[in-house]
Amino acid sequence: MSGAGWDAVLAMRDGGAVPAGELGRLFGPLFAAPRGADGCVVVGRLAQTLDGRIATVSGSSQWIGGAGDILHTHRLRALCDAVLVGAGTVRADDPRLTTRECEGPNPVRVVLDPRRRLSVEYGVFRGGPPTLLVVAEDGPERHGAAEVVRVPMAGAELDLAAVLRMLAGRGLRRVFVEGGGVTVSRFLAAGCLDRLHVTVAPVLLGSGIPAFTLPEAARIADGLRFSWTVHDISPDVLLDIALDRARPGVCA
Repeated sequence: MSGAGWDAVLAMRDGGAVPAGELGRLFGPLFAAPRGADGCVVVGRLAQTLDGRIATVSGSSQWIGGAGDILHTHRLRALCDAVLVGAGTVRADDPRLTTRECEGPNPVRVVLDPRRRLSVEYGVFRGGPPTLLVVAEDGPERHGAAEVVRVPMAGAELDLAAVLRMLAGRGLRRVFVEGGGVTVSRFLAAGCLDRLHVTVAPVLLGSGIPAFTLPEAARIADGLRFSWTVHDISPDVLLDIALDRARPGVCA
């Protein structure tokens, strides 16, 4: 969970240099100068099967990734100022969004629930690290233990650019979009991701919920090509993708 390599990576939070070695190559880009006008560096993450599924048809997703993926997820939480999930992830998994599996601070937890449909019974609203509930509806300033923050809608969904500006205004500039697939896809479609970490597990389902949900592409050219580096997080592989706020052509 700790060690000299990970300690050197954690030191980047306090201005330390990017360490040599694989951990430095993987996590160093999170500390690069922001490209977006909002001043944030945003990393999305998904764990999927070899055939691109993040859950079964019924929604079961525990656990697609193995121990290496769980550790990697907790390390991303420790390195980022905020960890962000959609309401569907809270409803399906009731996650704690803490750094139980590694050394490092807990991030501020951010839940997107534009119409404020989640009850206060979920764990993120009952105590623990600071939590923001981002909504579009007027209402009480607290939701259980969470602070409620209102941002405008952009069409049928929350304005993600406004969400990032709000977080940056609070000093939360390294943002980890942990899930689920719909939320990560919306950040991708909006051109709001700097990096994308995709874990591919040696599992075939043949059916289930797809990792990414985007508008239908008529041509291959309507998709998004990118470069990646591959990291071993046995028994899985991790793809570190440099997006630099690019959007799929079909979303432009």
